[in-house]
Amino acid sequence: MGGWKKYNGALIPDYPPHIDCNVDLSFVKKKIIDERAYFARWISEFDRSTNSDFWYIINDKFIELAEYSVNTRSKIRRGLKELEVRKISKKEMLDNGYSVYSSAFNRYYTINNPMTHQEFLDHIQNLDELWDFWGVFNKKDNLLIGYSQNKVVNDRCYYSTIKFHVDYLRKYSSYALYYTMNSYYLKERGLSYVNEGTRSILHATNVQSFLIDKFKFRKAYCRLHIQYHPLVRLIVFILFPFRSLIVKSSNKLLHKIGVVLMQEEYHKSNNNE
Repeated sequence: MGGWKKYNGALIPDYPPHIDCNVDLSFVKKKIIDERAYFARWISEFDRSTNSDFWYIINDKFIELAEYSVNTRSKIRRGLKELEVRKISKKEMLDNGYSVYSSAFNRYYTINNPMTHQEFLDHIQNLDELWDFWGVFNKKDNLLIGYSQNKVVNDRCYYSTIKFHVDYLRKYSSYALYYTMNSYYLKERGLSYVNEGTRSILHATNVQSFLIDKFKFRKAYCRLHIQYHPLVRLIVFILFPFRSLIVKSSNKLLHKIGVVLMQEEYHKSNNNE
């Protein structure tokens, strides 16, 4: 059984999703208490043949520029004409990344609070050698207008955090970045797949549909498992019938509870198969 990390109050496996957890429930229950976590979440049957209510968004086949639709191909070319996409050092991220982060954070609704400048610096500084950093630069003034933090483990890559400065989105920075990174990881390095994360529950996003429609990512279906802290289990049991109302609340605490309840819905649907 591999390692676990605490993220947004939950314990999740600290390794790629295709690796079987072989979870020891007694160990997980103890770790939830010791770490004061709300719950532990993990998956099994990664990239199974049958559909489910939980999935990862992955790409396991590089597509040449000529194979994209005319519209997507045009936007990639226009982005690459005005922008430069390249790997950058941790120092470049520390020096220039926060302005992009703070601009991007205001684009979408989320119950999370943005990191302060110092928290951002500490976060980047603490990332180990498994992490790659990519920057998108405006060629006119060499200004950083987008970035990606990618974790490479064995022959897989996780696109962990991608941010774009809102003032430069019309230059097709997202098209240029995804095309360049896919080319590097899937074609040049020959990795098995790149991973853009799980089904989004925390906040509304159109990124996953964008990647599926434009860059031929796909859903890797899997089975979701959750083990709750005893007190959280009781709250989930009581409030589950009201999940659809609670998740729509503008109150941050209620919305966060609603997210947990919607996650439980996916969990229940998996177990009822």
